[in-house]
Amino acid sequence: MAMHLERSLQLVAAVTPDRFDDFRRHIDPDWIEEALLAGPGNATLRRRRLPVAQVIWLVVGMALFRNRAIAELVHTLDLALPGRSPMVAASAVPKARARLGPEPMAWLFTRCADEWAHKSARRHAWRGLAIYGVDGSTLRVADSDANREHFGGSHGPRGASGYPMVRLVGLMALRSHLLASASFGPYETGEQTYAAELWPSVPDDSLTVVDKGFFAAAILIPLARDGKNRHWLTRAKKNLRWKVIKWLSKKDMLVEMKVSGQARKQDSTLPKTWTVRVIQYQRKGFKPQLLITSMTDASKYPAAEIADLYHERWELELGYDEIKTELLDREETLRSKSPTAVTQELWGVLLAFNLVRLEMEQVAAEAKVPPTRISFVAALRLIVDEWIWLANTSPGAIPSRLRDLRASLKRFILPPRRSERSYPRAVKIKMSNYPRKRRPPTGKAAK
Repeated sequence: MAMHLERSLQLVAAVTPDRFDDFRRHIDPDWIEEALLAGPGNATLRRRRLPVAQVIWLVVGMALFRNRAIAELVHTLDLALPGRSPMVAASAVPKARARLGPEPMAWLFTRCADEWAHKSARRHAWRGLAIYGVDGSTLRVADSDANREHFGGSHGPRGASGYPMVRLVGLMALRSHLLASASFGPYETGEQTYAAELWPSVPDDSLTVVDKGFFAAAILIPLARDGKNRHWLTRAKKNLRWKVIKWLSKKDMLVEMKVSGQARKQDSTLPKTWTVRVIQYQRKGFKPQLLITSMTDASKYPAAEIADLYHERWELELGYDEIKTELLDREETLRSKSPTAVTQELWGVLLAFNLVRLEMEQVAAEAKVPPTRISFVAALRLIVDEWIWLANTSPGAIPSRLRDLRASLKRFILPPRRSERSYPRAVKIKMSNYPRKRRPPTGKAAK
């Protein structure tokens, strides 16, 4: 372990001295201009104290600077135009966000994801296939009447959730954690519905690893069928039934499965049966498991490699943890109090996450280590510190500052993953016995 770490530090020391420039350079100014055209009323470019183009960076800053008031960020990040008053009025910020709307943030995230995430997945391909993962998560939003009415929340034995909830499903490049696409909305809409909206974003010559909860003919058949050499991989459910067509090896077989009449009634293009591949494998200390996949060519896609590859699905869970625990600083409740503002803010969160992850991938490439060997916490802190510093310094001092930042790059490298470790699930914090406290509704919702 010590030798691996020492070698990693030597690699980082050789990184070229121009990595951590102002990270905003990754977004082409022309993309921002195009994004503004997607906004309400084409997001007016009229000269204001807080220009709408700068509001885009304000929304990104909201994700990176969770401990600062939104109005304060305008001053901290030097986003306002020079004027008589040194500070932008707090009332001007929500008005500026409303002028921007959520559409430009959605457009800009998609444009950047197309440029960054898909290229990243292709760079880290396996046997010619770009590797993606799809899974869902949830985020809390501010407990306003409008948010609760639009997004809803979970319901259990103890009643409704304390906060309204947004359900999010992401398509992630597993080997760099860059998000390629995302779909989100009301909590009551299922993950499978949101996932189906992501399939057009999946490129040809790719493999998408999904949780077994996504196993359904109506979901996976279109994923493979509606593209060229698009594949999927998941763990098999216990209640699956099939007919063996051909044994490829002792623990590897092609099987035929029936497509339910209900699924074909909802989608008449589905066939009556479909052929898939089932692989049995066992990791040391665990029970035997079954994988099911559309990769039916055993010579092109070896079973042992597929078994190892499936466990990279966990990278998506780690990516969600980076967003919710590190980027949002364990404050999973978004700030915005209206559905439109929540949508805008969430696109900003996802864009900010990708900006940090893009920097990390480039550092990893220069250090010749996988992107997952770079510390997200260290990279995030450095980028946040850098942005504040760049907003308050003279241009002539930037080169020396950047050299100081690069000198600390050695702290970014993590030791190699130890896959042999096991951490059984356990409850760390007991839920409170006290009843939930809900704010009484006001306005229309109270009537």
